[in-house]
Amino acid sequence: MENRCCELHLSPSAMATLHSLALSSPLSNSLQKPRSYAVPSSIVHQSANSSFNGKTLRLPCLRLPVLKHNTTIHMPVIMMVQPKIQFIQGTDEQTIPDVRLTKSRDGTNGMAIFTFEQPSVFDSSGEIGDITGFYMIDEEGVLQSVDVSAKFVNGKPSIIEAKYIMRTPREWDRFMRFMERYSNANGLQFIKK
Repeated sequence: MENRCCELHLSPSAMATLHSLALSSPLSNSLQKPRSYAVPSSIVHQSANSSFNGKTLRLPCLRLPVLKHNTTIHMPVIMMVQPKIQFIQGTDEQTIPDVRLTKSRDGTNGMAIFTFEQPSVFDSSGEIGDITGFYMIDEEGVLQSVDVSAKFVNGKPSIIEAKYIMRTPREWDRFMRFMERYSNANGLQFIKK
């Protein structure tokens, strides 16, 4: 372990900001032994070459590990997932759907009906595979349904309708968070009827 000390030169306004941040920090409430670092008023940094007029703050020495040449540090990586809809896992649907929402009077359950006209999955389903379900994917995870039906015009698939049923207020809230992200990413807006 290696000891390192720091000395900061802070203006009076920076000192006040630092003090207020330290007092409002959730960490300051959880420390077992509160510490205070008093800076004597006699320690004032002033230079003929600088207009800086402030106080010197001496911070305690930190015990930092000495990193060796080949040391690898593993840090968690947080990735933001673009909200998307899929009918075949791994293949994003490019067509933006029309979405209708219904909710029970008591607010405990509801249903979302997605209508895709000329969805792009019809272009690739022969090459990639069959439609396996309806998947709504975002940073929180995957919402899925198997209630998917296709409508045909002149023997060719034209429309896909997918239903997602929400049976609890928690499922409703989760769905609405997905829809907010999906709407923001794809320029959709809510119209109440």
